[in-house]
Amino acid sequence: MEIALTEEERQLAEAARSFVRKEIAPIAERMDREDYFPRDVFRRLGEHGFLGITIPTEWEGLGLSYRAQAIILEEIARASPALALSVGAHSNLFANNLACNGSDRLREEFLPPAVRGEAIGALALTEPNAGSDAVSIRTRAIRDGDAYVLDGTKQFITNGPVADLLLVYAKTAPDRGSRGISAFLVRREMEGFSVAKSLDKMGMRGSPTGELAFQGVRVPAEYRIGEENDGARIMMSGLNVERAVLAAIPVGIIAECLDRSLDYARLREQFGQKIGRFELIQEKIANMYTDLEASRLLLYRALDAVASDDRSRRAAAAALTFASEASTRCALEAIQVYGGYGYMRDLPLERLARDAKLLEIGAGTSEIRRLIIAQELLGPEFED
Repeated sequence: MEIALTEEERQLAEAARSFVRKEIAPIAERMDREDYFPRDVFRRLGEHGFLGITIPTEWEGLGLSYRAQAIILEEIARASPALALSVGAHSNLFANNLACNGSDRLREEFLPPAVRGEAIGALALTEPNAGSDAVSIRTRAIRDGDAYVLDGTKQFITNGPVADLLLVYAKTAPDRGSRGISAFLVRREMEGFSVAKSLDKMGMRGSPTGELAFQGVRVPAEYRIGEENDGARIMMSGLNVERAVLAAIPVGIIAECLDRSLDYARLREQFGQKIGRFELIQEKIANMYTDLEASRLLLYRALDAVASDDRSRRAAAAALTFASEASTRCALEAIQVYGGYGYMRDLPLERLARDAKLLEIGAGTSEIRRLIIAQELLGPEFED
């Protein structure tokens, strides 16, 4: 499989790398330590075009591919997986979803400020009792004249505490199960919406995560995304694209861990020689390289798959499953290469290890993704 970057993609990667070095790397440690979200940097990402990679040019985006979006996320993740996660949730889960499924009116009104970073987006799906089993959500949307009234709670929502715009899934026909879900655009200022709690996480600190409450929120009917009760289709296609694109974040973590391990192995001396001469250190480096190459191949295979069919599930599930588990493994191995220094918070390795673990949980756990892969391979009679 050919994954060589085009000239346009190389230029995009170089521009992102330069931005990351100048704007993101200097604040990455503060983001983690203080659980600080840099809204000013987020807006500058928009000013440079990095928040609207896949959004058509008519709504101020760049109109590029999912590959291009993954390139941006990988570069950001090398310095701050947390910020990469927030960018992914905004650009892919919210903006790209709206671009693919929203009405022209909604796209014209809400995509340009999202692309510019003036408004922050989030996707609100997960609930306290509905995580990997996404279609069991309990949030209700009852039609009342020219509006829907939303009631319910969302949990673990990336960007939730700071989001200005949310794409919210709710049951419009609860008796129809997965065929009774609809999607809505909710504005932060709508009466009845509130951030119930900002959550304190093990990793991905600086990427705000929250519990959201919807208490009698009146959402105009024209803010519905797609047809009524068609939310499951939008949800599943969005999840496939999400898994494919977000797999770039663990790839960035692995790449950073490998580069740092190589640098240290070339310089650090023990027992009168560079530790890079020790065969067990060489084994760790070789394994990191293998994980990086395999993860990249799976990533680009998944990006190609969802670009041609966003309902194809196994390629995206495989990419995120392998890359996420490999990133946790590589971050821990990089700490081992550095020894005691790697365990210190002066270096980003322990932060990368904490950040990596979330990627085995979000967008459907590794266990759920494995079921998706197996069921799709076995055939329709084995799928739930």
